[in-house]
Amino acid sequence: MASENQIKEAAQALDNHVAEIIHWHFSENTGCPFWLNWAKEQDWNPLEEVRTFSDLCEKFPYFEDGWLRDLPNEVWVPQKFSDRPFNVFETGGTTGMPKQRIGWDDFRIDYTEFSKTLNDQHFPKNQYWMMVGPTGPRRLRLAIEHLANERGCSCYFVDLDPRWVKRLIATQQFDQARAYMDHVVEQALTILKHRKVSALFTTPKLLEALAERRDLVQAGIKGVFCGGTTMDRQYARFLEEEVCENGKIGFVPTYGNTLMGLARHRPFGPENDYSIAYYAPQPRAVLRVIDSTTGQPVEYDDWGRVELTTLTKEFFMPKFLERDEAIRRKPWSEAPWDGVAEIRPFGAMEKKIVEGVY
Repeated sequence: MASENQIKEAAQALDNHVAEIIHWHFSENTGCPFWLNWAKEQDWNPLEEVRTFSDLCEKFPYFEDGWLRDLPNEVWVPQKFSDRPFNVFETGGTTGMPKQRIGWDDFRIDYTEFSKTLNDQHFPKNQYWMMVGPTGPRRLRLAIEHLANERGCSCYFVDLDPRWVKRLIATQQFDQARAYMDHVVEQALTILKHRKVSALFTTPKLLEALAERRDLVQAGIKGVFCGGTTMDRQYARFLEEEVCENGKIGFVPTYGNTLMGLARHRPFGPENDYSIAYYAPQPRAVLRVIDSTTGQPVEYDDWGRVELTTLTKEFFMPKFLERDEAIRRKPWSEAPWDGVAEIRPFGAMEKKIVEGVY
């Protein structure tokens, strides 16, 4: 548990960061066209009225994801970055136009910080990694390679297209979805057979499929990142105990996306009934679990919808409602702010959700 002093210091650091980011994005010489124009249409001034995170939550409306689909990317370029070409990263978009986020160095900063949370036993330096997951226009490919490079490692890649898998499942072409999954797994197994790999990044279902075909400990895997949001207690326990053989392979569940970066997990096991809680890379990003009706945080250990606020000089996104729901968890000593646990697609208990290989 985090101490009251730790929580207070983290809250103050967040407020200081919010003030800095608001000043950056709403000042004429540093801000981007979107937020500068948006502010002109309001009857209040963010530069004068937002000093803390509470101010932000009170004054700003929810961020509309359609803005990232429909508007040209140029409107998001801060003045200070206008002379630099940007990366274009896609997120979502099973059908239709996906959301896009532009960026320059955020993914490097986010994953350099995350590297500090890894231990050398399970993620040794100067070895080789493999990523089995979506590459293409997604930020994840560059981010994982940067993380590997940060630890002195090079990285192999096996690509998959989650949009195609979701479409196959949605149209009940289950045999084709399985064939595509087998195709991806076979490529990864080929690399494991012919190359030395010590760390693996993939999704929960692909990790399980790989372990069904190859003993990962014998293959030389020492650490595994497992991305993808849906991992209930039973499944997390299965991956930890059966696939990673109770610590022989370091198991690091992750929760992240193109809009946030990467949240770290709190260690889990019998002591907390294998419930995985994630903590955002605050103050660069903030996760809240809110009541969809009131917009206020739910009580600790209650379910609610996940809300994300991103606070970097490259990208400001206040109060974005994720497509996820989670349990609100108390601050942790290593991340003295709220956590989100047992994440699943929003409305998963009321309707069928297609998640593909996630």
